[in-house]
Amino acid sequence: MTCSQQRFERDVDEHKMTVLHEDGVYRHIRFRRPDSSSMHFDLITYPGYLVYSGDMGCYVFSRLTDMFEFFRTDRLHRKDPSKLYINRGYWSEKLQAVDGSRRNGSATEFCEEKFTRVINEYRVNWIREGRDSLTKDQRRELWEAVDDDVLRHLYEGEHSVYQKANDFSWSVGCDTHHYHFADLWEHDFSDYTFRFTWCCYAIAWAIRQYDEAKAPAEAEAA
Repeated sequence: MTCSQQRFERDVDEHKMTVLHEDGVYRHIRFRRPDSSSMHFDLITYPGYLVYSGDMGCYVFSRLTDMFEFFRTDRLHRKDPSKLYINRGYWSEKLQAVDGSRRNGSATEFCEEKFTRVINEYRVNWIREGRDSLTKDQRRELWEAVDDDVLRHLYEGEHSVYQKANDFSWSVGCDTHHYHFADLWEHDFSDYTFRFTWCCYAIAWAIRQYDEAKAPAEAEAA
């Protein structure tokens, strides 16, 4: 499941901001519903670091002295004020720590859709290439062999199904061409987790809320 901006904004529709501490780049800001802790999160900053902590886990980022400045960059270079600009690839490079509760923490996970798409690309090419060398029944057997020997093992998890794909070999006879998944290692079957994507939206949204709350005082001071 992919987390969209629409899904995130629905989750935080009733969230309110509370500034628990603020002294330069030392900040502790909380976002939660007034009557519930569901989907709550805190942002804590100190020189060089930003810590996100909440229902979606705990993530520690490091890049600039003031990490709010780091996360503002994508927004300041775009023109649509209604869009939450996130950069999961670049932001994930700045991760120092990830806590996934009782599971191994990670910003990415094995993506069954990507794996299935790549496997299907291989076998579609095989079927096309085999139009002159394989009969219709043989092409069907090859197609079904991929289902039986590889894709039906998706439920067993990343390592098992990847091994099944590496071990796959199909041919009409011993002396004929063997079909196998060559150079499968070149493909990236990972995608960003729902939790990490939600966290990225949360950071972008929270800093925007913070900036909007500070704007009147800053305008008056100017």
